[in-house]
Amino acid sequence: MEFISFLILFPFIAAAVLVFTKNNNLRKGIVYTCSGIVITAALVFAVSYFVGSGGAPVKYLGESGVIHIIDYMMLAAELFLTVLIVVLSFKYKKYHAALLSVAGTVVMAWLELTGGAASAANHIYCDKLTVVMCLIIAVVGSLICIYAVGYMTDYHKHHTEFKDRRTFFFPMLFVFLGAMFGLVTSSNLIWIYFFWEITSVSSFLLIGYTRTEEAVNNSFRALWMNLLGGLGFAMAIVYCALKLDVTTLQELVSTSPQGAAVLIPVILLAFAALTKSAQLPFSKWLLGAMVAPTPTSALLHSATMVKAGVYLLLRLSPMLGGNHAGLMVSLIGGFTFLVASMLAITVSDGKKVLAYSTISNLGLITACAGVGTEETVWAGVLLLMFHAVSKSMMFQAVGAIENATGSRDIEDMHGLIMSMPMMGFIMVIGIAGMFLAPFGMLISKWAALKAFVDAGNTVLILFIAFGSATTMLYWTKWLAKILACKALSHKVEKKPSVGQWFSMFGHGFLMILLCVLLPIISVQLVEPLLAQLFNVESVSVLTPEDLVIMVIMLIMVFLIPLVARFILRRMKATPNIEYMSGINEGDNRHFRDSFEQSKNMYLSNWYMVDYFGEKKIWNISVAISVGVTIVCMGMVLTMSGGVF
Repeated sequence: MEFISFLILFPFIAAAVLVFTKNNNLRKGIVYTCSGIVITAALVFAVSYFVGSGGAPVKYLGESGVIHIIDYMMLAAELFLTVLIVVLSFKYKKYHAALLSVAGTVVMAWLELTGGAASAANHIYCDKLTVVMCLIIAVVGSLICIYAVGYMTDYHKHHTEFKDRRTFFFPMLFVFLGAMFGLVTSSNLIWIYFFWEITSVSSFLLIGYTRTEEAVNNSFRALWMNLLGGLGFAMAIVYCALKLDVTTLQELVSTSPQGAAVLIPVILLAFAALTKSAQLPFSKWLLGAMVAPTPTSALLHSATMVKAGVYLLLRLSPMLGGNHAGLMVSLIGGFTFLVASMLAITVSDGKKVLAYSTISNLGLITACAGVGTEETVWAGVLLLMFHAVSKSMMFQAVGAIENATGSRDIEDMHGLIMSMPMMGFIMVIGIAGMFLAPFGMLISKWAALKAFVDAGNTVLILFIAFGSATTMLYWTKWLAKILACKALSHKVEKKPSVGQWFSMFGHGFLMILLCVLLPIISVQLVEPLLAQLFNVESVSVLTPEDLVIMVIMLIMVFLIPLVARFILRRMKATPNIEYMSGINEGDNRHFRDSFEQSKNMYLSNWYMVDYFGEKKIWNISVAISVGVTIVCMGMVLTMSGGVF
């Protein structure tokens, strides 16, 4: 219990210290030290959990006088956040955000102050999924904070037009981490809601960091969409308290899903999770978040904001199988996976490709949770883990490339393996982790596809088949650009800082480690977790034949590069001056045409904007997803005879 309290409170204390830290070197030392402490505390917490409980769920903090004081402190903090949102909403004339914030806070304040909320048997809950999430938040999130120190120094050197607000930026990163620790360890629905809203406000403030018109508009879009989901969360809590006498998430999940009434809070919570995880029709807020500095993007996509949404869906997954709530979640997730994959083909901005990729992969995790079987949730949990590490690493790499070259366009990364070899290596690991064997993303997609086939869900089979095909296309285009060898290619002089290298190589090591340990993680961690979630004796997903194939793939992954390296070392290659429709200027990149004008040879990918561009499919995709959401939620309300 002490470790959980420390994980929640320490990041807030670190944030308070960083607010008053003006000196850059001192800030660097504090961020590095606090990040190391958070990682260490999470590792000790994980070990102590398995040693102390043997992996069984543990509950903490029943009702007491101290708990009531904490409840009132949370309510006061929630009122403060509402006042902050209202003030900023009126300042920038975004009144709808103020309205949604006030509505959610009034509902929760009424419930708590009138005594409508029943006493909770416990407020903190810890199981294997809690440990997995805490490790992701601590390790990935802290590495991002370390990376941000060097990145933000370079960022403000290149963007002198923006005010240096690092005394605000770094505290908000740690507030984000503290809120996520609170969210994933809380059992009481009111406590989860409180930390849920902190993540919404934190992302809003970080997205608007530069205070440009675009940043302000995008930050408020993220805010109102997540506040809309937060309002659904608040309504679910009220319904649970007044109609079901349920106060914790675990009590709700253990309630029989056969009763139509219990599906009302389930579908409201699922709706909140869809907004938080940027599923259609709410995906625009995450795309708009790309205007923020890269560490914000990396944190949102990997360890915090969007992971909170899929975490809640995975918790709810035992309640989603075979009903309209699960139908809504699975259809929206599968459809988002397909649409976002197609849209990723059409853009060359590296951060935007990563954003679409995140939305797409979150859609697949969402679909897995919506189907609600042991096999699909197995795939969802592993996708969650691999995606967190891979996507954080790739955002950091793209940010470092942008600071070094002035561009994050994929087309400008042609021959990156030659111009920035180490950065190219990092990008190759990240991209390979997203779609190549034997990395866990591909294996998890295979498991999801197999589960959809076993369930006879034709629609989801089509979504994952065509979505995976388009996924392979945009990752292959990017990978080919990076690995294209340009003769006599010049090296980029500017290099990332030591902290940035440490974070990126740390992520690369974690990616390979997850790949190597995947069978152990599955058998010792994920499968027992599923047995707990679905209340069954045992779950077995990986067969001995699967393990043999994975071992062979692992050997080949390391053997093929070694053999290729051995062969290439014995080969002698001499760069030739190529014919280039003019006089080659000696570098195979520039030539003079018949008018003696210097030209630059340029190879470009085909982005199929005329087929899959936003103007072609975005509006119709939003309309379809809105229709599915309304119909499914309407069916649940109709079958239950209304809300009250």
